[in-house]
Amino acid sequence: MVAYNPKDWFKLIIQFHKSDTFRRLIPAMIGIGIYAGLISYLENDILGWKMKNPTAIHAILGFVLSMLLVFRTNSAYDRWWEGRKIWGSFVNNSRNFSLKLDAFLPENHPDKKTLRILVSNYVFAVKNHLRGRYIAEEFEECDLLSRQEMGVADHKPNRIAKALYKKINDLYSQKLLSNEQLLILNEELRSFTDNCGACERIKSTPIPYSYNIYLKKIVFIYAMTLPIMFATEHKYSTIPIAILVLYVFASIELIAEEIEDPFGDDENDLPTDEICARIKKNISEILP
Repeated sequence: MVAYNPKDWFKLIIQFHKSDTFRRLIPAMIGIGIYAGLISYLENDILGWKMKNPTAIHAILGFVLSMLLVFRTNSAYDRWWEGRKIWGSFVNNSRNFSLKLDAFLPENHPDKKTLRILVSNYVFAVKNHLRGRYIAEEFEECDLLSRQEMGVADHKPNRIAKALYKKINDLYSQKLLSNEQLLILNEELRSFTDNCGACERIKSTPIPYSYNIYLKKIVFIYAMTLPIMFATEHKYSTIPIAILVLYVFASIELIAEEIEDPFGDDENDLPTDEICARIKKNISEILP
């Protein structure tokens, strides 16, 4: 995720980052500019077309398209923000779980380290699970789970959650945890799996295909027919108008595409690497 100062208007205006839609749309904007120039030449210099109020229809369609794009952007941002709340829950729940363990277990108990390692491994495993990868270097071995076992597991967060539940049950069997303490810890343990499932739901449920393809078709048709309607009235000024319209509408769609899946490693995705590192640091201080 890009760190920036939202109040620095001048820097943001002149900056062209690799995630900026302007750079990604340069080929399309050049193409629409050439296309608009050809249409203007044909209509004004060759055919001499004259139309009455040619831009009226596009003005209406532009308003409708704007409403569709607003809905598209809001839907994508809702997914991004829900993902951020889920990862915020990971931060809070891992801290609460660690604080309760530190209070419930005897001082310098060796299982504190094992549980700290498992919790840290869990959040890293969820991050990589959502990205469809496994980074062995981010996994720390413990007596309950080896790197080899972790490598062959199909659903790695579930494998770590299984080890967590087993360790908590062992502590209960050893009378190191009371019934009430077990119930308290169970709420935090369950929240880890709930958060993982919520992230998987966002990841595996994209915007409906029919709506997505319909919106792209409408943007394409609108951009391609705009020079035809505008050329007789605006002549060669149609070229910058067509480029600007394509940039505005296509940029909104590209931004929505990027943020609707917030768990990757794109510039506008959630900073899950930093969140995982923060969780590991926090619980290491609580459970040294």
